[in-house]
Amino acid sequence: MRDAYKVLDEITDRDVVVYTSMITRYVQSGDCLVHEAFDVARNMQREGLDPNRVTLVSLLQAAALLQALKEGRMIHGYAIRRGIGCSEEVFETSLMDMYIKCGDPRTAASLFGTIYKRTVGSWNALIAGHLQMGQPLEALQVISIMMRESIRPDLITLANGILCCADLKILQIGKSIHGYIIQSGIQLDHVATTALVDMYSKCNNLVQARILFDRMEKRDVTSYNVMMAGYLQNEFACEAVEAFIEMVGADIKPNVGSILSLLSALSDLKDVRRGKCALGYVIRHELDMNNEISNQFINMYAKCGCVAYARQVFSRIRYRDLLSWTSMMKGYVYHGNADEAVNLFHMMKSEKLEHDSVALISLLQALSQLGCLSLAKEVHSHLYRVHMERETPVINSLITIYAKCGMLDMARNLFEHMTYRCLTSWNSIIAAYGMHGHGIDALKLFERMKRVSVEPDEITFTSILTACSHSGMVEEGLQVYRSMTEEYCIVPREEHYNCMIDLFSRAGRLEEAFDLVKCVPSRQRACALVALLAACRVYGNMEMGEEIGRLILDLEPESSSAYALVSNLFAEGGKWDEVARIRAMVTNRGLKMTAGYSRIELR
Repeated sequence: MRDAYKVLDEITDRDVVVYTSMITRYVQSGDCLVHEAFDVARNMQREGLDPNRVTLVSLLQAAALLQALKEGRMIHGYAIRRGIGCSEEVFETSLMDMYIKCGDPRTAASLFGTIYKRTVGSWNALIAGHLQMGQPLEALQVISIMMRESIRPDLITLANGILCCADLKILQIGKSIHGYIIQSGIQLDHVATTALVDMYSKCNNLVQARILFDRMEKRDVTSYNVMMAGYLQNEFACEAVEAFIEMVGADIKPNVGSILSLLSALSDLKDVRRGKCALGYVIRHELDMNNEISNQFINMYAKCGCVAYARQVFSRIRYRDLLSWTSMMKGYVYHGNADEAVNLFHMMKSEKLEHDSVALISLLQALSQLGCLSLAKEVHSHLYRVHMERETPVINSLITIYAKCGMLDMARNLFEHMTYRCLTSWNSIIAAYGMHGHGIDALKLFERMKRVSVEPDEITFTSILTACSHSGMVEEGLQVYRSMTEEYCIVPREEHYNCMIDLFSRAGRLEEAFDLVKCVPSRQRACALVALLAACRVYGNMEMGEEIGRLILDLEPESSSAYALVSNLFAEGGKWDEVARIRAMVTNRGLKMTAGYSRIELR
């Protein structure tokens, strides 16, 4: 480009064609040189040369790339004054594209309405505009209108339609567009194939997505990113990591999106070893270690239990944004380091960084772990000062902390005065009543929740079953459990089984509890069996206790606490030979049983 500019400078008799060629090349050269196009246009006008239609189209493209709405409007105004580009397809489409990319879709739609002869290009510009502004349904409606007006869509139209279906997760229409492409004999290009992979992935049809991905002749970083995102969305974290390794093996350089997907997969897998490898890869290949990647490293390390490593990454960030602080706070809260989370919040405030609702929720979760009611009240008062008293997620957290600190009336008062109650709000107040042993009130809230057409989820039923267990309401708990499976078709999870087993155990109905344990998947039985074993000791059912003890040892042969529980059971029954056998097993396996002790402090 420097040499081209030197040639331009040496030409004595420059005309509009020469200047336009130079402007067009600057636009095509990329973002870092686009602004030079406007400088060339100013020089051209200083020499008394007026831009033509081609010049203005290139300048509109420059304005679109730079998102320079002011300059784009000036070009539009100049075109109107000089009567350039009126009723000309390329110019009108470029004008629409500029307004869309500069964040003014209304003007683009208004321009579209004035076009006398609409071509596929102008329709595509409008469709792309809706997509860019996060309006996939409106974009799909435009495609529908276009088809009704008997305008044959091209591959760009169809690719945008597929992207709309991906965003809306409408598999049926997406398949229809795919079928139309095949029936029309349209050859899929790279963009359209990538869009199809994205659509099938988001619509939970990962097999078809992978088939299309494997058929691609040439894959780039975008196609790999889409495939990785599909694996992550469908909870196939291992496959997402393998796709990243495959991409690197194919000498395709990862971008920010690739690294973020990899770290998200490693977070799900809690694979700290590969997480460290990923950090080394980023540093070694001098990839852009921006805040987004740093924040994801913090999340990954925190989820893997390596809070110290997360703090190291946090400390290395030069300009920390709000997400950096909240990610680190969440990591501390997740691992019970509530003091550190509170200290971090104070540090953030000392750096004059404005917090948001996410930061406040993390703070409240930390205060809940600490049982610090006074600071929770300060946060509550602060909400009114900064006009955040209508922030539903923050109020939900306040309900939980007030309930944990014994202030059920305050929690109920907050709930009753909420302007909008989401499912989490109902779950929070039901859990609050259950926590305080008010099972009947929890059930009344559940009925009230159903009356206002709020659909319960797994957490709702866990809270209600816990409330019934703490209140000794066996029959009511059974009825709730049946409604969960029969009325709402929710498959019981480990926590639901544990609640029901606890409910039966507390009521002394050990046989029913044992029958239910047999329904729990073998990998999830340990907690339920331990609870039932404790109940056997309380009710003196040694025969069942011994059977349960053996099951626990089979499930957790490396757990010293499991051996301690079973050993204590045999000791209470006077079976000292069995106690000796258990202790010998512990010794042979190289395990250590921590002895209990009491301490009396003399003052």
